[in-house]
Amino acid sequence: MPDGTAPPAPAPFRVTARAGAEIAAIAARQGRPGAGLRVGVVAGGCSGFQYTFDLEDSPRPDDLVIEAGPARVFVDPVSLELLAGAELDWTEALIGAHFAVRNPQAVSGCGCGASFSLG
Repeated sequence: MPDGTAPPAPAPFRVTARAGAEIAAIAARQGRPGAGLRVGVVAGGCSGFQYTFDLEDSPRPDDLVIEAGPARVFVDPVSLELLAGAELDWTEALIGAHFAVRNPQAVSGCGCGASFSLG
């Protein structure tokens, strides 16, 4: 930057306002208004890795906690490496509504978007 400072680092994982609102709505419907969404990556799926989504009441000690409007998202350090630079969004289409991850590290994925592979 012109003043000699470094530009801010990109967020390790972003959550859209739409996803945050849906997380809060899901938690409220479940009677757990303070719960957050755990986003993870595990080995498996048709492309090598797959995303996991679970509602949890509190983060683990080593989680990255992202405040997403009225909701929180928890990501463990191992998953965060595979999600670096990615974005969580909520999409609605004729085939249904779901959380979608836009991951710049994914070089290929399955048709439903639930699994991916790295280069």
